[in-house]
Order: sequence, then structure tokens, then C-alpha cells
Amino acid sequence: MAADSLVKVVFEREGVFIHTSSDEDGIEQDLLVSGSLRIVDKDAEMMVEYRPLEDSVDSTNMLCAGKDSSSVVEWVQSSGERSNQLLESQQSYETEWDMINAVSFKKKACTNGENGALNHSHERSRWAFAFSLSELSTITVKEEGWTVIFFQLKESSSLPPLHFHQGGSIEFLDYLRRFALLSQAADDGSCLMVSTPNKALSQSFENLLDDNNFGLVNKFKKDPYVTTLGGFSKVTNYIFDAFRGTEEQHQRPPEEVADLLGEVIPGLEINQQEEPGFEVITRIDLGVRPQVTRVGPLSVEDWTKHQDQEGRMTDVSRLKRAIFKGGLCHALRKEAWKFLLGYFPWESTLEERKALQRNKTDEYFRMKLQWKSVSAEQERRNSKLRDYRSLIEKDVNRTDRTNRFYEGIDNPGLVLLHDILMTYCMFDFDLGYVQGMSDLLSPILYVMENEVDAFWCFVYFMDQMHQNFEEQMQGMKTQLIQLSSLLRLLDVSFWNYLESQDSGYLYFCFRWLLIRFKRELSFQDVLRLWEVMWTGLPCQNFHLLVCCAILDSEKHKIMEENYGFNEILKHINELSMKLDIEEILQKSEGICLQIKSCKDLPHAVSVILGFDSSVGISESSVGASSPSVGASLRTDACSNGHLRETSSHTNSCKVAFIS
Repeated sequence: MAADSLVKVVFEREGVFIHTSSDEDGIEQDLLVSGSLRIVDKDAEMMVEYRPLEDSVDSTNMLCAGKDSSSVVEWVQSSGERSNQLLESQQSYETEWDMINAVSFKKKACTNGENGALNHSHERSRWAFAFSLSELSTITVKEEGWTVIFFQLKESSSLPPLHFHQGGSIEFLDYLRRFALLSQAADDGSCLMVSTPNKALSQSFENLLDDNNFGLVNKFKKDPYVTTLGGFSKVTNYIFDAFRGTEEQHQRPPEEVADLLGEVIPGLEINQQEEPGFEVITRIDLGVRPQVTRVGPLSVEDWTKHQDQEGRMTDVSRLKRAIFKGGLCHALRKEAWKFLLGYFPWESTLEERKALQRNKTDEYFRMKLQWKSVSAEQERRNSKLRDYRSLIEKDVNRTDRTNRFYEGIDNPGLVLLHDILMTYCMFDFDLGYVQGMSDLLSPILYVMENEVDAFWCFVYFMDQMHQNFEEQMQGMKTQLIQLSSLLRLLDVSFWNYLESQDSGYLYFCFRWLLIRFKRELSFQDVLRLWEVMWTGLPCQNFHLLVCCAILDSEKHKIMEENYGFNEILKHINELSMKLDIEEILQKSEGICLQIKSCKDLPHAVSVILGFDSSVGISESSVGASSPSVGASLRTDACSNGHLRETSSHTNSCKVAFIS
């Protein structure tokens, strides 16, 4: 009983077949072994198990669904010529749908009495297998009129292929992705490479509890957002022990730490040496950092001066410059944010905007009706929608509850937060909802005070942030690489110190980047920072320079106090709610101007910050030709977090530094 209590079945599917053959009366016949496929959690180790059921299947008696899913055709075989008529008539339609509940079979008669039963039992047990997910090397998925999955283990021969005549292969692979990274092989589109998180790291992250007991994280790879957003301060001892081991052990070399982190943040590359496609430069003298000043927020009166008689915005570059230098007064945000986020075109008239809002209102409520009209019976059969709803309900109840707009029981603001996030799932069902998105919506809804306007502003904001929340974390890994390049350029000695403390991969900046400092600043300061960043000035990826400015202010304390891995992580976490936004913005702009003025600036850094484009950043004319945030994100893939690697030094987005 004790052993059973440690086993949790997370996935189970019956009607999964193994095709084998038997020699009966001198004639070779196909035998279908029907079995149950399971994914089980055995004491924190994920296992895949296949167990044959009591009755094997004679393929001569098997019936399969036809192409139109409404007819049934017989699988005909003869001893002299093996011809599969199903494959001829069914050229891989949507087989996962075609086969569901459309396979029937007869029990194979047993003619040998008890001995036959024993032989039959032995035959079944011969095809049973189980393996740990960590032992799995590759999965090959093929279509033969139905889906066939081949497993290849790391240290043994391949296992018998599994045939999903009754569907379920997609669901099985979806569940595997919760516990392992499945990435397509470069040379074979049907082959999936399997990698699993380091066990010690997975165990350490499992101990991370969200604040107020909102649940624990199974694995950082499975849900890095929960790990980062909840109980962040508790990560220090766990991750420290996992990376560095016991005191008796030698300190892990940087490349091993990089490998370990790469397992929990798939695809993250931490470069320890020169490699092709990297621009290797020596220490650069950036010169003196210029002092910059900021001004007061833009007033309603100033905003109105930039409108013509029909409501079009005029001199937009000057207007953006004023917003960048001082932000907006709160009374203006409800209107100005719609322009900054791209919901309202800058050149639109007042009447055109009214018409746009009418159309967008209709579109919003059509999408909202989609999930509102789903019955309980329908939702019971839609696991993704159930999961989205469950996670949204949990997150809404803990988002900014100290803010008056969201505090208290049965707060209407919470209802709107919930409804907008559910409707976004209908707008982008592939992404759906990922923890952290409620943090991005909350300030927008607070400013808009309108469900429809808040939804569409959120949609445009998510256009910028989408890659942060995708399963492969492309946006996050690229931003960490780009941030490390900038930090090494600004202060290579500080970078070397962080690297010596196993902190060169900048994990402590993950939350900053994921939700744009939402948990680091007071609510009002978040509003100021976001509207400044949405101007697209003074350069691309300005939020990375904000990270650099914060670290620049803390580097002396970190190095003078000789902080190690644990202390660095703890110190950065404790900066939350203690940061001065105006000071940070001042320093960030100064860093931008300092880098821009460097004559020998590496091309890779120029690309990250967009200095190769026509964006102007001099203090007197900051961003005079800067496009809107949305436009810049659509026209420059590299600046939006897409990493471009080439063998040419002049086109690389990555940079390696040597001192």
C-alpha cells in the first residue's frame, strides 16, 4: 500500500495496439495486441508504461473507419499477398478524428484449453514494457492511415511501435510535453528529440510554493512562470544547492552550470567560448555617460494642442518625445494609451475611431459569447478550456488585490479581469492563458475602466509580449542573451564577477523581463514605465537598458560585499518596491546615449538596440523618426526577440566579449 501511494497516474489510454505476428498452421498471421498506455508519476520520476489487455486482436476480424468517418471498411488480407485496402482508400485524412470509436474487433478463439490460455498470457506479458522518461532519447511519429509512435531509448534497442487505431496520440504527446521538451529533429520532421529537466533542479523547484499556499510547482521546465512569479524569494537556497552541490564538492565549472540551466530553460545558450557567428571584441571604452534630465508629465492641454479639427494627432514624433521624457498625467492615459499600443491609428479622425470602437465592440462580444455559451457538458469534453478557466480563476483572485480597483469580495473589477482573459483565450486559443498575463492586463483595465477597450489594448500589448509566454520561451531566452551582451559591454568586470558566482546567465532578471517589471515597481510607477517604453524611444529593446540601469546601481554593493550566488539572488529579489522609477529612467536614457556615442560599437549591439535603423536618439531630438511600438516590432524581427545567427560577423545578433 505504501508503494501504491507514491504512484500517480497522469495519463491513461486503452485501445493502443502493438502489431505482431504468429505462425499458425504454417501460415504467418498478423496479431494485434491491444493494451493500455499510461504515464505515471512514481516518487517524482515520470514513467511510461504499456500493459497488454486480456484480449488480443486478430487483424483479419478488425474493422476500421473509412475516410468519411461514417462508413466502415474491412481490413482484408490474404496469405500470399499482404494488401491493406484501408491504406489505399484512406490517404491520411484527419486520421485522429476518423478512427475515434470506429474500431471494432472480435475476441480470438482459444483452441488449446488451459495451455492455450497460459501461452496467450505469456504472449501478452512479452509485449509489456516500461521506461523512465529520462531514458527516452527520441520519439518518431508516422502516419500509416493511423498514427504510429516509435520509442528509442538512450541505452537500449528500440521498443515495439505503438499503433493508435482509436486515436489518442496527440493527447499522449501533449501530456509528455508537460514533463519533457520535445523538439523536432533538424534532419527529420517526424522525429522528436526528447530532453528532460535535471532531476536535482526539478526537485528543488518543486519546493517553491506560491505565496498564500496557492500551490506548488512540479517542474520549472513545465511552468517557469509559476516558479518566477510565485514565492520567488524562496528560490535562493534550492537553486543554490542544485547548481553548486555540497560544500565538499568542487564548484561547478561555468559550462556545467550553463548546461544545467539549459535543461530547465530549453534552448537558452550561455556561451563559454568563441564560436562561429559570434563577434569577439576586446574591452571597449564607452566614454563618459551623459547626464540627462526628465520633465513633468504631459498634460491634457498639451495633448489637445496636437489634435487637428477632425481629431487627427499631429506632430506625433514630438508628442512621443514629450511622453518619453515625462510620461502622461493620469487623466490622459485612457485616451493616449490606445494610440501608444496601436489600438487607435495616430492618423485616424475622431469619427473613424468611433466607428472602429463600434466594430471592435461587436467583435469582442461575439468572442465572449463563444465561451459564455459553452455548456457544462461541452466543457467536460474540452480539457484545454477547463484548464484555462481554472488557471484564470486562480490568478484573478490574487492579482493586485491591494489595489482599490480590485480589492474586496465580489469586486466587479475582478469579474472584468476574468472575462477579458477568458475572451482572449478565444482570440488566441493556441496560446490561451499562461500565468503572468493577468499582471499585464491589470494596469490596462485599471486605466481604461472599460471591458472592450481594455481587451483590445491588451491584445496589442500581447502582440509585443507573446513570445515571453510561448512554450519554447523563445522571447525569454533571446532577451537573456541580449541582456548579457549589453551588460558585458557596459562593465565586463561586473559581468566577470557575476559569472564567477554562477550568476552570469542572469536568472534573477527573468521576472523583470517576463512581465516588464510589474512585480518590481509600485502600481503607479508601472504605469509610468510602460507608457514611456510604449513610445518606442529612445531605442529598440529599451527595457533591456532598464535592466542594465538597475544592475549598474547595485553592482558596487554586490561586489564590495562579495555576494555569492545565494546573496545575489536574494538581494535582487529584495529590490522589489524599493526602486525609484525616475532615477532608473534617467540612468537608462544616459546608458543609451553613452552606447550610441561609441565609435567602435559592435555591430551586434547596434542591432539589439536598433541603431542601424533610422531611429534618432540625441537628447534634443529623441526618437524624431521612431515608428510606433507595434510597427517597430513587426518590421525588425531581431529587435523583437527573434534571434538571428549567421556565420557573418556583420549580421550576428549575438556578441562574445574578451577582456
